[in-house]
Amino acid sequence: MRKSLAALTLAFAASALLAAPPPTPNAWRAKIAATLPLLGHRNWILIVDSAYPLQASPGVDTVDTNADQLEVVRYVLGAIGNSIHVRPDIFMDAELPFVPDQDAPGASRYRAEIGDLLRSYSIQSLPHEQIISKVDESSKLFHVLVLKTNMAVPYTSVFIRLNCKYWGDDAEKRMRAKMSAAIVSH
Repeated sequence: MRKSLAALTLAFAASALLAAPPPTPNAWRAKIAATLPLLGHRNWILIVDSAYPLQASPGVDTVDTNADQLEVVRYVLGAIGNSIHVRPDIFMDAELPFVPDQDAPGASRYRAEIGDLLRSYSIQSLPHEQIISKVDESSKLFHVLVLKTNMAVPYTSVFIRLNCKYWGDDAEKRMRAKMSAAIVSH
């Protein structure tokens, strides 16, 4: 009886696995297309390595891309570039320049490739824990989309804080200066 039950359970599990739809390789692209219009100033998109932890904060949505990290970075930056409402503020780990190939094969190649890919962007380099703290603090109020890649080199994550595309930092400073002057004159 036990053998029959075990065989029946195994057969049922196998048929359930075979009946389940296979994961679609472009599901992460669809997630970006669906989510980006909803995101705005102060939201984050993280493109992370395979060991990045699954965060428990309710504002954090994690998607396994099972894709090359550079491909995901390129796609996300293209989607942001094509948007009318957001622009990227990019953060990277300050540890990355110090990761040696003997401890993490491919680190030098990745540094060169990500450097080429991001050459036209301003990048803020901070220690990993400081970036994580910024993301954690933001996730209490704002949505964070984490795109997990198949990268297996440490400190390679690209953290993108979204900013307003149609209202720049200089415009904000000029407006704040006018507001301060108006308050002082009254």
